[in-house]
Amino acid sequence: MVYLSQTIGEDTAWVNVDFITPHPSDDDWIGVFSPSNFNASTCPGSHGSGPGPVICSAPIKYQFANYSSDFGKSGKGALKFQLINQRQDFSFALFTGGLSNPKLIAVSNAIAFANPKSPVYPRLAQGKSWNEMTVSWTSGYDINEAYPFVEWGIKWSPAVRTAAGTVTFDRDSICGEPARSVGWRDPGFIHTAFLTDLWPNKEYYYKIGHMLPDGNVVWGKLSSFKAPPYPGQKSLQRVVILGDMGKAERDGSNEYANYQPGSLNTTDTLIKDLDNIDIVFHIGDISYANGYISQWDQFTQQVEEITSRVPYMIASGNHERDWPNSGSYFNGTDSGGECGVLAETMYYTPTENRANYWYSTDYGMFRFCVADSEHDWREGTEQYKLIENCLATVDRKKQPWLIFIAHRVLGYSSGYFYGRDGSFAEPMSRQSLQKLWQKYRVDLAFYGHVHNYERTCPVYEEQCMSSEKFHYSGTMNGTIHVVVGGGGSHLSNFTIQVPAWSVYREMDYGFVKLTAFNYSSLLYEYKRSSDGEVYDSFTLHREYRDVLACVKDSCPPTLKST
Repeated sequence: MVYLSQTIGEDTAWVNVDFITPHPSDDDWIGVFSPSNFNASTCPGSHGSGPGPVICSAPIKYQFANYSSDFGKSGKGALKFQLINQRQDFSFALFTGGLSNPKLIAVSNAIAFANPKSPVYPRLAQGKSWNEMTVSWTSGYDINEAYPFVEWGIKWSPAVRTAAGTVTFDRDSICGEPARSVGWRDPGFIHTAFLTDLWPNKEYYYKIGHMLPDGNVVWGKLSSFKAPPYPGQKSLQRVVILGDMGKAERDGSNEYANYQPGSLNTTDTLIKDLDNIDIVFHIGDISYANGYISQWDQFTQQVEEITSRVPYMIASGNHERDWPNSGSYFNGTDSGGECGVLAETMYYTPTENRANYWYSTDYGMFRFCVADSEHDWREGTEQYKLIENCLATVDRKKQPWLIFIAHRVLGYSSGYFYGRDGSFAEPMSRQSLQKLWQKYRVDLAFYGHVHNYERTCPVYEEQCMSSEKFHYSGTMNGTIHVVVGGGGSHLSNFTIQVPAWSVYREMDYGFVKLTAFNYSSLLYEYKRSSDGEVYDSFTLHREYRDVLACVKDSCPPTLKST
């Protein structure tokens, strides 16, 4: 038997589950199912290679019964689960036989949030122009049930309402298993509103809402954000960059693709310092849902305190996009059949085509050129042309800090995966892109994919262009490449031998923070997720003339004066 007691919150609930069985076993486990009416039959072969129950309706998460003390002796136990509002009701089921041969023993009564359809988990992102902020969120309301909108404005001024668009997707929109089969769960509806003509650096308050046919409004939480600075604006600007974070369960439950032990530390450390962060770039491998659709809800809820306050810009990684014969450059199965649809729908990015995840975005004194490493980046491709256009069109007098971003390592990494064959990057990537980095004087290039941290010297053609390590000034002569893939997923080893271009490397969880003080001064800090302290840093000081100066293989032609 399974018994429930619960405390319902606005969009989260802690639920106490009491259970009893006459024949306790270490293989007994309790799963959380939503909707409550589920298929308890087994579907071996449909769940991919990862561990987890081979149930035809995948549980959202599960705990082993022996997590409860004395269960093995008495057959009685009690476990605590945290639920989040996911638009449908829930039930709990007790199984025996382990994960590979589960047999249903008992199912609880169904429980639900007071309003399962409520708007939840707002996500900010910069729009296509500097003075535009987008707000996306999830709800259970289709457009014919309620009208989605954002009410927003500045303090002491009348609020305005901006309508939101509504999208969703079905099984036919995604590419394969488990996303189309055992991992499928109705995603609800995703809404996006565009807040335009913002005043730079002004604080705005907003609420997401849905107007019902009778005129009543179902509201989300009140939140606020600071509008972006205009391109070239000289003000304090603080940027966080991380990759490969994923999600984990605060109640200690297991889930499919359960290998992101550092994600909660990273999330919580960012939340603690959120008043000192202006924008976040999560550069691929976002949720690690890997085809289990419900886990995108888990992720958006985990990072809500961040995404509701500052723009959260994402890049596409292999765990979002890769699937055979779906147009991805790499023919793997890491997306679990999602083939980019979930990431493209859940999070807004200022791309020209949502299926092609490359874009540029400005933030004050920064220009960010975000590549999509899951599509072809080589010379002559559409993406190569966009990357060059992004790098070439920035005014370095006003936006001196030029940043390149991709998920896979297109520059340099001594991670074991890349170093074992001597390439230290994706094949042919440097050969395709390094002349662009050099020609346009890219300051920093960031990558994920390798789950550790590494920083290079200013490097060109595998040679350090400076012997300095911590205080750079004047002409850089090369680009500093950074792997920042330690956001949360299981850590990756390095090669035993340290390449000459590797200045600092560490096998730990963390992220990078950039602070631009003005046109000539930038502070770089690598922080560990465990304590938020700085473990690697450098300063960069230079003037506009240093950006114009000749560097190797990039020197404008000149004529002698007569």
